[in-house]
Amino acid sequence: MTSEPSRPGRRKYVLFDVDGTLIDAVNNQRRVWATWAERYDLNPTEVYEVALRTRPLETFAQVAPNQNPQNCLATLHELEDADVRSGVYSAFDGASELLQALPPGSWALVTSNYEHRVRGRFQRTGLPLPSLIVDAAAVPEGKPSPTPYLQAATHLGAPPEDCLVIEDAPSGIRSGLSAGMQVWSVNTATAPEGPHRHFPTLREALPHILAFAEQG
Repeated sequence: MTSEPSRPGRRKYVLFDVDGTLIDAVNNQRRVWATWAERYDLNPTEVYEVALRTRPLETFAQVAPNQNPQNCLATLHELEDADVRSGVYSAFDGASELLQALPPGSWALVTSNYEHRVRGRFQRTGLPLPSLIVDAAAVPEGKPSPTPYLQAATHLGAPPEDCLVIEDAPSGIRSGLSAGMQVWSVNTATAPEGPHRHFPTLREALPHILAFAEQG
């Protein structure tokens, strides 16, 4: 009597945040917000501290309540687009190696930014692009809502339990957890609240992410 061949495991998928996870954009974000604040005669340090905790429209309501929020947003978009063209960007150590090692179709980007900026930054840093990018324009609700990660899983045909989310920010971590996915945090010295695992750097997480992807 011969035994039946074992059933292969289901394919695993990795969903990456971008800024702060794959690309180091902190200095760029600080510079953009400083320029924005100066245009409205506001204190750059105070504005940036609010921007770190809130989405842009919420930031405007807090720091410039007398300004037209759509005009504020248009100014911010103008500055961010200019920064993509002229700013200096760097990928985190291990990012290129990791993305090139993952099987095509097994990973995606889920970002609160916009796709054209992500593409610009990836071209500047030489990172490979996936076939799927879920950006701010693709969803009715951004992080910390689970919607962005759930939409990515749907496009990939992946059950949430077969997805691993790689994040650096609390809102993204909550988004992935609310979507019912495994969530690992990277690139912070101390572990934030919530993720299933934490790695101080993306480089340290790299072999574990690849091992997860190879389980399928």
